[in-house]
Amino acid sequence: MADRAVALESVGQISIVVKDVERARNFYRDTLGLTFLFEFPGMAFFDCGGVRLYLAPADKPGLGTSILYYRVADIQATAAVLESRGVTFLQQPAKVHEDARHELWLAFFKDSEENTAALMSEVPPTTPR
Repeated sequence: MADRAVALESVGQISIVVKDVERARNFYRDTLGLTFLFEFPGMAFFDCGGVRLYLAPADKPGLGTSILYYRVADIQATAAVLESRGVTFLQQPAKVHEDARHELWLAFFKDSEENTAALMSEVPPTTPR
């Protein structure tokens, strides 16, 4: 894949570190009026004008308070090109979730200022459900 074909398409998700997921879920849903999408134990997801907000406690020290997740069409190719440009990945592209709609793939890296960022790709499932 040529370098020019690699693109960070948009911000697809922003994680917000919270202390109490239930309290934060209620605030974002009931007080701010954001559209509640779904939740898993210890996580809640909202739509904010097409950008998904992901609320969860910090799972690893040093990740900071927020992570921008950049949508990409081909996560493997994008990661390879970024690595060729000197980006070091904390986690290589990996499938983290699958449902009837799509597979969610993520890859985490640090920017030049040590902020954690991620690539995300939602692709059709490899096996029909």
